[in-house]
Amino acid sequence: MSGVLKSAALSFFLAGTAALAGSDRFSLDDVVAFDVLRGWRTETGTHMVALHVQLAPGWKTYWRVPGEASIPPRFDWSGSRNLASVDFHWPVPEVFFLNGMRSVGYSDELVLPIELAPRAEGRRVVLRSEIALGVCKDICIPVNTRISADLSGPGNRDPRIRAALESLPETAGNAGIRAITCKVEPISDGLRLTADIDMPQVGPREVVVFELPDQSVWVADAEAQRTGHRLRAVTELVPPSSRPFLLNRSTVRMTVLAGGRAVDIEGCAG
Repeated sequence: MSGVLKSAALSFFLAGTAALAGSDRFSLDDVVAFDVLRGWRTETGTHMVALHVQLAPGWKTYWRVPGEASIPPRFDWSGSRNLASVDFHWPVPEVFFLNGMRSVGYSDELVLPIELAPRAEGRRVVLRSEIALGVCKDICIPVNTRISADLSGPGNRDPRIRAALESLPETAGNAGIRAITCKVEPISDGLRLTADIDMPQVGPREVVVFELPDQSVWVADAEAQRTGHRLRAVTELVPPSSRPFLLNRSTVRMTVLAGGRAVDIEGCAG
């Protein structure tokens, strides 16, 4: 079943691209625009910037884990100078349903704070990145773009970046999570992972998203069900080998989404 879903999502993207290619009036400039908010140098010596994505009304783009029907955003920082590491601060996303498929992302606008650590402290960072992401309305389009910025001096505390940083997911402790357990079962092409989370309800129609450090492992959209204080979520994990594998439960990341809120959970016990 997993292969069928992945093929369906790919076909959906290709069909959208082909439809747009046949339209003489279509331009990506009418749909999406990119900018870098230059931000400020933090007290720890990093530089806080943001990717600003502006979308035409009704269009959306995707979170770091967009769902089976979508393409995850990809960033290539190899063209940058004096850059040691990059840390994303993803604001709370929305959950969308289109053509029976679920996706997770942002409508109309995204301000994505990005914290840059320089190799040499006190010297400017030259930011050069190639970005690939998807944008969707009635159809989905893969978009590739480049951004650049020369970052020197203290900068300014941009209120748009500060607002995005104030809308990050809650931690497990702040959300009142009391216990998390994970059960792992082998299936023909990988593993079935069941997480039981003892926590107050986040909001109506809770959605749970699973992530693994190894992004080559395909992760199915989870099915979630609440009974009182227990939220149970079940997903399937399929590696490139399509065989059962060893899973370190402490590296499993889960995000619970509902009602404009999100809770970020790192790891679970056996």
